[in-house]
This record gives sequence, structure tokens and C-alpha cells, in this order.
Amino acid sequence: MTFSLAIVGRPNVGKSTLFNRLVGKKLALVDDRPGVTRDRREGDARLGDLSFRIVDTAGLEEADAATLEGRMRAQTEAAIGHADAILFMIDARIGLTPTDRAFAELVRKSGKPVILLANKSEGRGGEAGTMEAFALGLGTPVPLSAEHGEGLGDLYDAICDALPEQTRPDPEEEEEEDAPAEEDAAEGKPRRPIKVAVLGRPNAGKSTLINRLLGEDRLLTGPEAGITRDSISVEVTYAGVKLEVFDTAGLRKRARIEDKLEKLSAADALRAMKFAEVVVLLVDATHPFEEQDLRIADLVAREGRALVIGYNKADLVARGGLATRLREEADRLLPQVKGLPIVPVSGLMGHGLDKLVGAISAAHKVWNKRIATNPLNRFLQQVTDTHPPPAVSGRRVKLSYITQPKARPPSFVLFCSRADAVPESYIRYLVNGLRESFDLPGVPIRLTLRQKDNPYAE
Repeated sequence: MTFSLAIVGRPNVGKSTLFNRLVGKKLALVDDRPGVTRDRREGDARLGDLSFRIVDTAGLEEADAATLEGRMRAQTEAAIGHADAILFMIDARIGLTPTDRAFAELVRKSGKPVILLANKSEGRGGEAGTMEAFALGLGTPVPLSAEHGEGLGDLYDAICDALPEQTRPDPEEEEEEDAPAEEDAAEGKPRRPIKVAVLGRPNAGKSTLINRLLGEDRLLTGPEAGITRDSISVEVTYAGVKLEVFDTAGLRKRARIEDKLEKLSAADALRAMKFAEVVVLLVDATHPFEEQDLRIADLVAREGRALVIGYNKADLVARGGLATRLREEADRLLPQVKGLPIVPVSGLMGHGLDKLVGAISAAHKVWNKRIATNPLNRFLQQVTDTHPPPAVSGRRVKLSYITQPKARPPSFVLFCSRADAVPESYIRYLVNGLRESFDLPGVPIRLTLRQKDNPYAE
């Protein structure tokens, strides 16, 4: 039986470090300064033979509900409400603080089983703080070091004691088969959710849009720019389409990024883009296609991901001719992904979400598309008859054979007599012909020229 644990405590006690340790990956951003984590992040954790859901939360702070800190606290309280047990963490080197005592009372009122963790207890410096933790009245503290991996055995025993029913081995789970996945595969449906990364400039409305897809305030939002720091993954099923959506930090021009934490957030957003299959570039409709938007789109194309543009806040601009103008600008400024879907949406009002999800599903199918070799070579014969490659130094270039070795994105290999002599303009002509002839809009197309070995070269 699976269960979930929420890690809570005041800022900078090591919650994200323990989260990364239990998940086995460096998913959460970690820094020496307090308040790095803002959204609650979930992950699949393992500890010995236990498999469970772990939730990293923002540091608990006393603040007004309307402020950013107050909204962060509301997210933490929501995580406490959904968890089966709570890992309440303190800093053993600093000892108990008035903030620890205040929030220990909040955790106690939740009625959930609480495991008290005294982090940073390695060495003699943490012994006094560990003993002092008894004063909270939350039971025996578990001394551990999340950074060095010490005390995890004691944590395992504490989890088993706190949740005896959920941690008892269930022999029936080991005999379960993956029949539903096979049925979905037989019906042509994707076995797993489509991985979608939502990128864009700061304050474009990425978190608001994802919250609307989920139907709940899962991600932290507000008028302030740059609220999101970690790339948070959430699963959602909308209109029958399963999605795993990554909310990312806003990407500014590299020259403007000076803060170390913003650099980490930007790197985390780019990492989410590399693991995604479809990228939704969210553009502010009141300032569409600024230079940074084009840079992000070009980066997505070079990484080989399917691209969908959603121009958010469409309810704030006049509709007359906007879609036509954006289509013309996209085809002119982004020829490498010509024909990409452009969807008007409003994350705040919930308009256009069905069209956006439909565009994501269609882009994913194009990204996975495979074309048989016979139609490809008929296409090659037709385009070379209509427009043969230009001769170089009086010698003609012979294009003999084309095939598609892989998809994701569609990639083609063209065998020719002089690969280095084919001009770039003719390669673009072939790529545009492939896009139009085989209906490949909005995805980057890879075309590699390969020269056959000359048996008489020696």
C-alpha cells in the first residue's frame, strides 16, 4: 500500500536536501540561503523496501495571507492536509527557535502522525540540538544528516512505527501485471502521459495556465514576476489526453541574469525542456514575439522538440486580425518550425484550453511520425526532376536515395555523390518539401547528407 509524506519546517533546515536524497535525484534546487523552495514538489521516493510519495514544501513563515510568503504557507498547509504523515524537520546545529515551537503546534493540530527529524546532527555540534528537540512534545527526534545520508536507517524505523498499516508488505501487489498498459497500446493510445514543458518569459502566466488545466491552485501564482523557481511536474488528464506538465521558471536574457539562484532556476527550466516531448511556448499576447520569445523557440527547435505556441492573455487584446498576423510573423521569424500550432488561450479565464491540449496531442503525433522509404524516394525523384541541385565547379551532384532512420523528431538521411557540395539553400528546399509533402508542421526536421564511398578512390 502506497502512502505520502510531507517534509515541513522553517526555511533553510534542509528539507529539499532530504527530498533529493530520498528521491535519488537532484530534482529540488538547494542553496545556502533560506526560502529557495516556493512551490510544493512531489516525487517517488524509496527507502529500503518502502516506496512512497514524498512532498517537499516551502519553509513555514508567519506572514499575511495576501503576501507571497502567505501564499507559500497556504501551499504547505495544503500539503500537510493531503499527506498520510508529516516529517517535521529542525536544524540540530541551531537548536529550537520560537518559529519551530509555533509551527510544531500547527503540525500537532493537524492530527497526522508526526516524525520529528533533527537534521545536520553529524558531529558534536548537533547533539545538543537533538536533545533539545524533546521539548517540542512530538516524540523522540530522529538524528540524521540529509546531506551525508546518515540516520536513514532510524528514519526507516520511524516511518514503519508511524504508519504500520501502510508499511506492511502486501504480497498481492507483487503479482499485479501491466495489463492496462498493454490494452492502451493495442488501442493505439499512448502508454504513458505526454511530457509537456511550459516555457516563456517571466510573468507570462505559465503557472496560472497549469492551475486552470488541473482545476485547482496547485502551483504558486501572483502578480510578482519570477515566483516559480523549481521545475514542478504535475500529471493531468484533460479532454481524455494524459499529460505530464512541467511548470518552469521564466527565462530572461542571459546577460540580465546575475543572481546565482536565478541561474539555477533557468538551468532547471532548460533541463525540463530537454526531457519533454512537446514544448508549449507561452507568449504574452499584449507583447507578442519579443526577441526572447524567438530565442526560446529557436532553442527548442535546436533541441529537437515539438513546439506549440500559446499566446496567453488573449482576452486582453482585440481579436481583429490577431491570429492571422501572428501566423504570418511565426512563419517568417521561425522558418525552422514552419506551420507550428498557434493557440489563443487565457489561463486566468480558462479559454482555449481544449484547443491547446488538442494542439499538443497533434504535435506529439507529428513528432513521432514515420514515413515509409518508397514514398520518400518518390518524393526525391519528383523534387529533383522539378528542381535539380545546382552543379558545383561544372560537376553535377547526384541525389540517389533517402530514408528515415528515426523519429522524435523526424530525421532523414540523404545519400548523394558530393555531400559537401550541396548548398545550404537546396537543403532548406528539400526540408520544406518534406514538411509540405508529408504534413510535418511545427516540428524540427533533421536532414543529414551522407556520401557513398567511391570504390575507385584509391
